[in-house]
Amino acid sequence: MDKPVILGLSMRYLGYHAAGWRHPQADPSGSISFDHYRNVATRAEKAGFAMVFLADGVAIRAQDHPHGALAQSSQLADLEPLTLLSALSSVTTDIGLVATASTTYNEPYHIARKYASLGRISGGRAGWNIVTSWSDAEARNFGMEQHPDYETRYGRAREFVDVVTKLWDSWDVDALKWDKRDAIFQDPAKIHAINHKGAHFSVSGPLDIPVTPATRPLLVQAGASQAGMEIAARHADIVYAVPHDIETAVQYRQTLRDMARRHGRDPDSIKVLTGITPYVGQTHDDARKLYETYNSLIPPELGLSYLYAQMGDLSAFPLDGPVPEPTDARVRSIANNLLKLAREKNLTIRELYGVIAAGFGARVSISSAQGLVDEMQAWMEAGACDGFNICPPLLPLELDRFIDLVIPHMHARGMLPAFTSGTGLRRRMNLPEG
Repeated sequence: MDKPVILGLSMRYLGYHAAGWRHPQADPSGSISFDHYRNVATRAEKAGFAMVFLADGVAIRAQDHPHGALAQSSQLADLEPLTLLSALSSVTTDIGLVATASTTYNEPYHIARKYASLGRISGGRAGWNIVTSWSDAEARNFGMEQHPDYETRYGRAREFVDVVTKLWDSWDVDALKWDKRDAIFQDPAKIHAINHKGAHFSVSGPLDIPVTPATRPLLVQAGASQAGMEIAARHADIVYAVPHDIETAVQYRQTLRDMARRHGRDPDSIKVLTGITPYVGQTHDDARKLYETYNSLIPPELGLSYLYAQMGDLSAFPLDGPVPEPTDARVRSIANNLLKLAREKNLTIRELYGVIAAGFGARVSISSAQGLVDEMQAWMEAGACDGFNICPPLLPLELDRFIDLVIPHMHARGMLPAFTSGTGLRRRMNLPEG
C-alpha cells in the first residue's frame, strides 16, 4: 500500500458489545480495574497500535426504559480517563494516550494544564478528544437543569479550544534556561500572558507547565456536525468518524480536507480514523457464529432500551415480529435510519436491537480475517480514511483474536509500519512533526 494504516484502539468499559460482560470469559470487574486496562494497553502496544482511546461522559446516562435495563447495563461503572492514562503511561513506552474531555463541563485552564501534564509524564504521547457532551444528565451534575443548546455549546467549544492552544503556546521553546552559574532558571521575557477576553472566557495565563513541540498533546475531534467539523478543520490532528458505508466516508473525509485547506492547513495534517467493531474468525461462518453468540447474551430489556431511546415504547409488539412504524412524531426523524435498515434487511425487533447492541454505534464488520483486511484495504485505497479505530466487542478477548488473526494479514500486505521503540507519536500517526 502507498501509505500505512493507523490503528487506534477504543478501550472504554469492557468492549463494544452491550452484553459482552455476560460472556463466559469476561471479567465483569474489568471496567474499574487498572490491571484490565494495563493488559489491554500493553497488548495493543506490542501489536503495533498507534494509540489507545478512552471515551468519557460525566454522568450515568443509561436509563431504566424498559424497567430492568439499568440493572443489566455494564455502562455505569467507569474510571476517570486522565487519571487512568497517567497510570498507563508508566507501563507503556510508545503508544499514544487519548482521552475525552468536554468543553461544556470544564474550564480551559484546567484542560490545558491536565493534558500538558500528561504530555510531560508520558513523554509526548497525550491526546485530547474534544467533545461538547450531549445529555441533560451531565448538565444536572454541574448546576444546570438542561444541557445547553447547540449554538451555545459550539460557540463555547470554539473559544475553549482557542484558549487551550494559546495557553500551550504561552512558553517559548527556549524559555527554560536552567543556568546554575548565572542563577537563571527561566527567562520571564519568554513566558507570555495570553490576556484572553471573549464571550465565554476571561483567562490571563500563562500556563504553569511548559509545552514543547515534543510534548504538545494531539487534538482529536469526533462528530459529523458542521460546527464540529469546523473545529476539526481548524485544530484537529485526528478525527474520529463513524460512517457506515464507504461512499459516505469518502465524501466526509474529502469535505474535511477541503475545509482544512480553506483554513490554511495542509489537508494531510489531519488524519481520519473510522470506527469499526470486528467480529472476526478464520472463516465467515466462524465470524457469524461469534456475532450470534454475543447477541444471544442480550437480555430483552437491555436490547429494547437501545430502541426505546430512538423509537419509543415497543412493548406492545413481539420481539420476533417486524419493526413497526414509530407512533411518536418526536422520534420519527431519529428512527428513520433504523427503520430503513430494518426494512432493507427484513429484521425483527430482536435482530434490530442486536445490530445496535453489537457495536454501540460503530460500524460492525462480520468477516473472516482475510475478508476484514480486504475491507480495510478497500477503504484506505478509496480515500475513505487514514486508519481505523478498532472497537472490539469484548476486551481483551476480541482484541487478542484481532491481533492473532488480522494483524498477520496486515503485515503480509505491508499495511502496518514496523516502528522501533522510541518513535514519536506524531510519526506513528503519520503526522507532520510539531
